[in-house]
Amino acid sequence: MKYLALLIIKMYWFLIPASKRRKCIFRKSCSKHVYDMILNKGIILGLKAFKFRYLNCRQGVEVFKNPLTNELQFLLPNNSIVEEEEIAERLIKTKNLTS
Repeated sequence: MKYLALLIIKMYWFLIPASKRRKCIFRKSCSKHVYDMILNKGIILGLKAFKFRYLNCRQGVEVFKNPLTNELQFLLPNNSIVEEEEIAERLIKTKNLTS
């Protein structure tokens, strides 16, 4: 099962060019994160990572600056907070230009 999931992700990378994929809000793309989780931690944790990313890497994300640290953070739909080092650089640059 583990190797089937890894194969599916590799097929996704091969068949869909990077320019056609949805842009991830995280620094490490969702497919790369799930691939690494399955490879290193197993299929169960990989599927949990996929579910988390799928449910939270969509609309409803709020970007704000932490008043204590002055760093950007994301508030995800499930109310968890993502720190600046996990946020995609393209979003950090965009937010800094508009702030």
